[in-house]
Amino acid sequence: MTKRKFLKAVKRVKNLPRGVNLLKYGFNKIKNTLLTNQKSLTVAYPSSIMIELTNHCNIKCITCAREYAFGEKMDKGFMNFEKFKQIIDEVYPYVDSIGLTGLGETFLYKHFAEAVDYIREKSKGIIISCSINAHLKNSVEVAISVINKIDTIQISIDGIGDVYNTVRRKADFNFFIENVKQIAAASKNSSTDLMFNMVVLKENYHQMTDMLNLANELGIRFLNIIPMNIVSRTDLDISYYKFFQTEEFKKEYFKTKEMAKTIKNVELTFYDFESPASFKKCRFMWNYFYITWDGFVPPCCAKPFPKEKNFGSVFSDKLINVLNTSDFQNFRKDWLAERTPEFCDKCFNIYLESIHSESKNS
Repeated sequence: MTKRKFLKAVKRVKNLPRGVNLLKYGFNKIKNTLLTNQKSLTVAYPSSIMIELTNHCNIKCITCAREYAFGEKMDKGFMNFEKFKQIIDEVYPYVDSIGLTGLGETFLYKHFAEAVDYIREKSKGIIISCSINAHLKNSVEVAISVINKIDTIQISIDGIGDVYNTVRRKADFNFFIENVKQIAAASKNSSTDLMFNMVVLKENYHQMTDMLNLANELGIRFLNIIPMNIVSRTDLDISYYKFFQTEEFKKEYFKTKEMAKTIKNVELTFYDFESPASFKKCRFMWNYFYITWDGFVPPCCAKPFPKEKNFGSVFSDKLINVLNTSDFQNFRKDWLAERTPEFCDKCFNIYLESIHSESKNS
């Protein structure tokens, strides 16, 4: 467990529900443990959910699933705020964390601050996070409105300087970094953490150590680095993942991990590049569920396109019922047998082979 997750867990424990809701919370945890031990295909209420407030976005990134064929076919919109409240009303006695994030730019949602307030009114202990691109004219203003209410603001940054402008099309690094500086200044000494999230690919892998230095310079306490998932990129095949096996990438990867040990003010988390590829590396069908802006529950956040696959709508049924449909249980059956569903083809969990340093191979 990372230091950040430990501190969030401590906060959650200190602010558990009270009265009858504490009984609901405790019973659900026990039920979840029992179902897990029994390898049941049904689930209790999850500890974490992701809610996509919108899938509209103001920039176009080559890393983003919405920019390719699946995204071209998807319906776009903003979640009805009354429907949002209905979701929270159902889950708040049970969940530990809620991520307000999805395919779109979260800060485009005009009820964003109200959404944070609504969760916080229900429970002081639920860990709230969001993901933003920090590239709106009012990004700083919206961020300030939720500082000390939201636990983590994750800022997507897939490069520095010209590399950023190449990966994040219709974006300007200078404008972005000025927004980030102002958000960092406003959140200093607050209870809101800032995290950089870097999707690593051929165009930017050489900047991983630079990203550590930039985070340190700006006072961004956390940096998360994950590989690009091509599960939704219809223009690429799995041969792309061979790049992560190259000596050039491995050199930068291990260099970044070693460098992180010397920068005490930034906590680095990496995708697990060093464990074997496996469908079982994915936990989305068990405990971290995604709800689209229009209420559907697709299999995961990497390919959140209801027209391709969904297990039902929380706007027409309770979330707990959607999570336990026969279709969803079949996905879990595949997970236990380590059979990859067609929907998950090309996912990095399944096709990205483990990497090791030369010293580990010798």
